[in-house]
Amino acid sequence: MKKTCIIIVGPTAVGKTAIAIQLAQHFSTEIISGDSRQCFKELNIGVAKPSADELQQVKHYFINSHSIKEIVNAAIFEQYALEKVKHIFLKHDIAVMVGGTGLYVKTFADGIDEVPVIKPEIREQIIADYEWEGLVWLQKEVEKMDPLYYEKGEIKNPQRLMRALEVKLSTGKSIVEFQTQQKCNRDFNIIKIGIEMPRENLLKRINSRVEAMMQNGFLEEVKTLEKYKDLNALQTVGYRELFGHIIGDLSLQDATEAIKINTRQYAKRQITWFKKDEAIKWCSADFEIILNVITSTL
Repeated sequence: MKKTCIIIVGPTAVGKTAIAIQLAQHFSTEIISGDSRQCFKELNIGVAKPSADELQQVKHYFINSHSIKEIVNAAIFEQYALEKVKHIFLKHDIAVMVGGTGLYVKTFADGIDEVPVIKPEIREQIIADYEWEGLVWLQKEVEKMDPLYYEKGEIKNPQRLMRALEVKLSTGKSIVEFQTQQKCNRDFNIIKIGIEMPRENLLKRINSRVEAMMQNGFLEEVKTLEKYKDLNALQTVGYRELFGHIIGDLSLQDATEAIKINTRQYAKRQITWFKKDEAIKWCSADFEIILNVITSTL
């Protein structure tokens, strides 16, 4: 039988971790996380890592594997994940990947898009302008220079915005034009399973998760990371809003509500991304149903 990687995707809080662990136990195998934030050892509560008990039940890769001071991106993840899945396949016929970072999953399955060469002076000027002018300026520049990216990209993430701007100024092309390369042919099978649930149920789960995070000490975790707040790893939902509370821009209640709203918006973007992938087989978070879909495909 050809080696197979089962990839479990879907929006945040839908129950991917529990399903992935059940699958890994059923097939006696190991898990690679496909989450762009759970790899950072300094981030815990706010990124909804598997619990210590869950990590003991099944060996996980790309959890607590990097520091927030390191550069981690889709290209680095592709190299890391291909190495780990090869390692898993030495002992097992099946590997499991789980995560909601669409670009990471796409890169693992299909290969990395062409990376254009950026002139250093353009990058340095954009960074300097952003540090002086701020996020609103950056958003307006990208909207003007690369409307194609602005329409579909992460317009609240300054690193992604600066990347789009530097590509446009260096190449004259939209960064979107570099994201259309042909798929790689991996030497193993890939089965993609999407977990979904009714919208109202998902929204309730998101709100409950945020409240649980706050009760479990999320604010205290963020306080210990304040000196790193400008790092790319911390430009993410939850940390951003609580940094706003710490510096006095938001009350704790308003920051908590903002986390719920922004997490719901993030989940919506995840669903939009994954629904475009016709290879994904969508299921409810029912292990037996998912297992039947997988075994009928193997």
